[in-house]
Amino acid sequence: MTPPFRSRIPLSFPAPPRRERQATGTRTGAPPRSPVPPALLLVPGCAGLLALGCLASVLWSGPEQRPVALAFGALVALGELTRRTGAEAREAAPLGAAGALAYALLGDVAGQPAHHGAAQTVTVVLAASLLGSVPHVARGDGPVLEHLARRVLTVAFAAVCFQPLSNQGVFRDWGGPAYALLLIALLALTTLCDAVLAAAPAHVRTGWPFGPLLRDELRGMVGITSAVCATGAVMALAVSVAGLWALPVFSVPLLLAQLSYRRYAAVRATYRQTIASLARATEIAGYTPAGHAHRVAELGVAVGRDLGLTGTELTVLEYAALMHDIGQLSLVDPVPAGATAGLPLAEQRRIALLGGAVVRQTGVEAAVAVVVERQADPCREQPVAARIVRVVNAYEEKARDAGPGGVLTALEELRLATAGDYAPEVVEALARVLSRGSLTMRTAG
Repeated sequence: MTPPFRSRIPLSFPAPPRRERQATGTRTGAPPRSPVPPALLLVPGCAGLLALGCLASVLWSGPEQRPVALAFGALVALGELTRRTGAEAREAAPLGAAGALAYALLGDVAGQPAHHGAAQTVTVVLAASLLGSVPHVARGDGPVLEHLARRVLTVAFAAVCFQPLSNQGVFRDWGGPAYALLLIALLALTTLCDAVLAAAPAHVRTGWPFGPLLRDELRGMVGITSAVCATGAVMALAVSVAGLWALPVFSVPLLLAQLSYRRYAAVRATYRQTIASLARATEIAGYTPAGHAHRVAELGVAVGRDLGLTGTELTVLEYAALMHDIGQLSLVDPVPAGATAGLPLAEQRRIALLGGAVVRQTGVEAAVAVVVERQADPCREQPVAARIVRVVNAYEEKARDAGPGGVLTALEELRLATAGDYAPEVVEALARVLSRGSLTMRTAG
């Protein structure tokens, strides 16, 4: 089966040379890059103000229970040092996140009340996260600022919900099941808060619908994030009874899980590279222009996100778009420039069926083969992914051959085509994606 693919941004393929990009911008009339929207600075700005306020409070009153703060700070820093890098990492530092949540939900230490408060929780977590992020910053790995901002705000949310009431002794007489349910409820709310903080900037940055982005975040949190929350709750409960010695004991399973996930990620990367290599077969054989399959996949995923596809649906769409032309390998004479959109419908269907048969033999899941097979069917009978591949492939071919103003010309041709050729809702979604400037047409040199 195809491993799940969780991507928060469109596919990222090697960019064309600088000269090609400049020429492309001239041909398609791509607008200049706009400045960063002020809304994108809201999350880092709030996190920064909150961090400064918490730091001032701790410096004014002094830290409480320093050994406990040092122990949890070391745990968070270790988690940041072992943080994964890469755009597909859902929870980059699971050990650091679990330690931060455990400190935020810590009510007792070996039977003695904890009095560190929400301000100290945020300060310790931020300081430890900054310390552990130094090597990553030095290497230039990943969006550290966004990662730290979300960490500060989510930990602050959990600590504010729990610490004031805990310090007042509200939970002192709560029994074991009730206390555990309380922690689970707080962790669920914290997870929702984290998902909103992840989806909102993505919505502002890309213009994709907020609802599907939020659902994508929540679905992705069923896996590693659930394990992180459960580990954080268990750590807090264990430290309340056994003291700080419980931290290393409960850190080992999460470290082992992180090691296993890295191996799984390596297998997944190899799988995607195999599919990308198959997609290049038509280019190497001279049946399609260089980069055509990658451009269709990149733009197709963006259109799919605009239409609300998430998770596995985007994976199927991506793989089908990469291999949508593989059926052309069966042709004796290549189609000029690989432009199948202008062929007779019967020939398009024959190529699509041959392509689906090839995909089935590669071991890729059957859903991808179905999309490849049905990309030439009437649009009302197609699955959504096949509609997207058909529209984006036709757009790429038409814009490539239209010369100056190719984007507008291609879109107009798609809109004027009959409804049975191209799904109108997909054409409009493509227009919205192109109008945002998040993706521009890249033609082969």
